[in-house]
Amino acid sequence: MKLKDIINEIDLIDISGELNVGINNICYDSRNVKEGDLFVCVKGFKVDGHKYVDSAMKKGAKAFIVEDEVKIDGVTVVKVSNSRKAMAKIASNFYGDPTRSMEVIGITGTNGKTTITYLINSILDSKNIKSGIIGTIGHKILNKEYKANNTTPEAFELQKMFNEMKNAGVHVAVMEVSSHSIELDRVDNVNFSIGIFTNLTKDHLDYHKDMDNYYEAKKKLFFMTNKANIINVDDSYGKKLAKELESSHVETITYGIDSECHIRGTNIGITPQGATFTLVTPKYSGEINLNTPGKFSIYNGLAAASGAYVLGYSFEDIKRGLENNKGVSGRFEKVNNSKGYNVIVDYSHTPDSLENALITAKEFTQGKIITVFGCGGDRDKTKRSIMGEIAGKLSNYVIITSDNPRSEEPNSILDHIEEGIEGTNCEYKKIVDRKEGIREAIKRANKDDIVLIAGKGHETYQILGNETIDFDDRLVAKAIIEGEM
Repeated sequence: MKLKDIINEIDLIDISGELNVGINNICYDSRNVKEGDLFVCVKGFKVDGHKYVDSAMKKGAKAFIVEDEVKIDGVTVVKVSNSRKAMAKIASNFYGDPTRSMEVIGITGTNGKTTITYLINSILDSKNIKSGIIGTIGHKILNKEYKANNTTPEAFELQKMFNEMKNAGVHVAVMEVSSHSIELDRVDNVNFSIGIFTNLTKDHLDYHKDMDNYYEAKKKLFFMTNKANIINVDDSYGKKLAKELESSHVETITYGIDSECHIRGTNIGITPQGATFTLVTPKYSGEINLNTPGKFSIYNGLAAASGAYVLGYSFEDIKRGLENNKGVSGRFEKVNNSKGYNVIVDYSHTPDSLENALITAKEFTQGKIITVFGCGGDRDKTKRSIMGEIAGKLSNYVIITSDNPRSEEPNSILDHIEEGIEGTNCEYKKIVDRKEGIREAIKRANKDDIVLIAGKGHETYQILGNETIDFDDRLVAKAIIEGEM
């Protein structure tokens, strides 16, 4: 593809060199550059791509997108005001704007994004509609699965994936949209049909600084849609967003349980096996049986049903799809074992999600709740003591342990959590080693108790300093129970 076509409609400041040059591929990591590539110099959190211009040049890059002044002879240099923003448009141009050929549903909010993508995908599968998923657990194109490095990939990988979906005949793509990806322009030039807002609770404040900034970042998605916005108005930020979208360019559909809304869940029932509710919409209503317990499961089901409703699907389509879904990896997932222990692994890593998981466990446990959890290092520190307090108030015993400490001192993270739990009457123990923390919880559990292992969910690794080790809460818990570890 010619460079002049790739840079069409980007915000140019200056050009030096030939624009008719042919480009084989686009790179923003100099380690991946090959002969004939366009190298985009992106300023990251830790690395500035401008420092690798010489390396990219030696590997055969034929053109460069830059923000800063660079001196390179014999190649084309295109200067822009924001190379990350330019990369989103460049990637879309390079792949022929693939999202124009499909419906894209973007889901944002603190909690529920992953589950909702899989619930919507289950509805699509039940109708034999070709679909794709982009999200935290992984990415999926029809039946082909890919590992996920970020909730929302960088713009170039994202457009490449959409292009693969287009070539595979995907009709509907469902994607999680993180606040980071919105702020870092990764989802620019994605043609969103529908935006879904789940909720907003304390998270990522290491990046956004405060809840107002966090909200404003999420809000941007709903001005990028072309068909409808779907908002949970039981959430205070959702209520605020729905109000701000009253004069929106697209229709706003609200959902909830307790508030006046377009799509509502009534006649709520929670059991250890799942949750039931009556789905009430302007066009039809009927009973839905979900395979995951908890009120939060009903909110996720309502969000997915609302998306399907906007796409024009029938109640029967929605019911069949939601009831076919047996659960999502690492989301309130029971650890099967031969000894009868009630062990649940959940990705709850925010105050709200931990509270939801514990409330759900309390709804059906006949014994004690023993909670094992930690908080990630090099991430939002403000939520640690809050989560400690929540765990202490809703558990009978808590083991504070390591999550992914990364470069932080693990004991320091545990101390922050302890500050919150100390104000409760809950007994607790600090065990830095996560495996030993899980072992202690299982050792303390009796037949009617529930052990909730929270924070990592589907993750199959643990990040300790600069080392990443294999670690899956589900496998570790099962091996301990069965006496294999």
